[in-house]
Amino acid sequence: MSRRAITEQEWFFYIGRCRDDSLYCGITVDLEGRLREHNKGIGAKYTAVRRPVTLVYSEKYDSASEARKREEQIKGWSKIKKENLIKGFPRLRSE
Repeated sequence: MSRRAITEQEWFFYIGRCRDDSLYCGITVDLEGRLREHNKGIGAKYTAVRRPVTLVYSEKYDSASEARKREEQIKGWSKIKKENLIKGFPRLRSE
């Protein structure tokens, strides 16, 4: 994939809830694939020992840079503030 193609694809900032109720923040171009990686234990050291991980929040961005800025911003928030953000996220009816 060319550098141009990478910069033109959609990026996502996401929050996952771990088994121990902790929250993990990250970015990806493939939410479903990234969640599968986390749940196989290969997504990140933090989530590898806290599986399963459930996607509880996401935002779409036009670039990795924008998604990373949002990740850095939210990582600095308290858990309560993150939980309030998550509460406003629409859920699927099956959840």
